[in-house]
Amino acid sequence: MRLGLPAAVLAASLLLPASQSACAQTTASSRAQIEAVIDSFGKAIVNKDVAGFMQLFLHEDVAWTVVYTDDSVRRYNAGLKDTATPLATKVQRASPRAFIESIARSRQVKSETFSNVRIDTDGEVAQVWFDYAFMTGDYKNAWGKEGWQLVRTDKGWKIAAVTWSAEENPVPR
Repeated sequence: MRLGLPAAVLAASLLLPASQSACAQTTASSRAQIEAVIDSFGKAIVNKDVAGFMQLFLHEDVAWTVVYTDDSVRRYNAGLKDTATPLATKVQRASPRAFIESIARSRQVKSETFSNVRIDTDGEVAQVWFDYAFMTGDYKNAWGKEGWQLVRTDKGWKIAAVTWSAEENPVPR
C-alpha cells in the first residue's frame, strides 16, 4: 500500500533517529566542554590566572553586569564616610579583566563556588545558570544567581556575556 508521501520525505523520516542520536551526542559533548569552562573559571580565580581567565571569553568587552540587592546598595551607601564618594547604584557594569586583575592584586585567597548548575545547549549556543558564592578565604562575601551566554567557536566554547545578582554579606568579617 502506498502512503502518498514523497520519497524524500519518507527517506528523511527514516534518518531521523540517527540524526537525533548524533544531536544528543553533540549536546552531551558540548555539556562536558561547558562544564570544563566552568571549572577553568573557578580555577583561574583561585590561581589568580589573568591570562587563563581571559581566554575563557569571546572578547574583552563582553557584557559583564551585576545587579545588587536593594539591601546591599542601602548598606553600602549608608557606610560611606566620604561624601565625595559616589553612591552605589543597583546595576553596575565592569569587565572580566577588571574583575580578575583585582583578584590577582589581592593578597587574600579568593574563590567562587558553583551549585545547582543548569546548562541548556544545542551544541552551538548555550545558557548556563547557577547559584554562586564568592569567597575571601572562608568568608562568604556575596552570593546570588549567575547566568552566562556561551558560543561555540573554532577555539572551543567562549563566554559571551555574564550577568549576576549579588547579595553582599551584611555580617562583617
